[in-house]
Amino acid sequence: MKTKIVFSEKCLSYGGWHIESPQRVKTAYDFLKTRSYQFVEPEATAEEDLLRVHDSDYIWNLKKGLVEDPDTPAYENIYEYARLSAGGALLAAKINGFSLMRPPGHHAGRHGAALGVYTRGFCYLNNVAIAVKALDRPTLILDIDGHHGNGTQEIFRGDEKVVYISLHRYPHYPGTGLHHEENCLNFPLPADCGEQRYLETLDQALGMVKMDRFEVVAVSAGFDTHLGDLASLGLTEPAFRKIGERIAALKKPTFFVLEGGYAGEKNGKDIDQLLRGYEGEP
Repeated sequence: MKTKIVFSEKCLSYGGWHIESPQRVKTAYDFLKTRSYQFVEPEATAEEDLLRVHDSDYIWNLKKGLVEDPDTPAYENIYEYARLSAGGALLAAKINGFSLMRPPGHHAGRHGAALGVYTRGFCYLNNVAIAVKALDRPTLILDIDGHHGNGTQEIFRGDEKVVYISLHRYPHYPGTGLHHEENCLNFPLPADCGEQRYLETLDQALGMVKMDRFEVVAVSAGFDTHLGDLASLGLTEPAFRKIGERIAALKKPTFFVLEGGYAGEKNGKDIDQLLRGYEGEP
């Protein structure tokens, strides 16, 4: 069955000048519409779901527009946009879909910026963490964004129900993820390392976990590893198909949540290849 894509045009209604812009998602959506995907509309998540992950003071400040840093502006109504994006992740988790929503989330820690980092890297709420906490099932989180998901690591470090795997560029923002930490398995890679090294590392990472302990796989799906993008690891469309094939081989219910990827239409093509690989489509 073809993976459903969770999307709302409301997520295109804020920002514009920032690299994390509406256009990066709109061009992906426009491309994916030309394929045979079914799109479903999310609803904003309830505050109780947010509070399983984030500190209540941070949520209050986000509501009031009192949280801002150089990467993460206090846009008007950003709390509502972030709640809708978190709702997209929750819906994707329920239907084993792909949430094509913004803002992204994996740099957002319990109190906003994760420990030791002063910015939230375009992230307001940690969407994948909110979905995983709401499911409350043993979960493998696979983060394929080109940046280390320091917020996700902070939230789940030491959590016996979760293993977090991240393949990311280093040195690069946020400067974390150089070593494994408890249940968080980190695989730093040099810029433009290329498909072969990336896939060898992914195979190594997945080989370190016992899949029979997990009921769900959650993918923080970033595409800024594409050649020339913000955290390039030298990947191109065929690599994303092969990543999808490896995720399918885990044989677990899986959902995907968009993180980075700033190359417009290339994002849509990479998403399509990832899902085709996952679905076993030619």
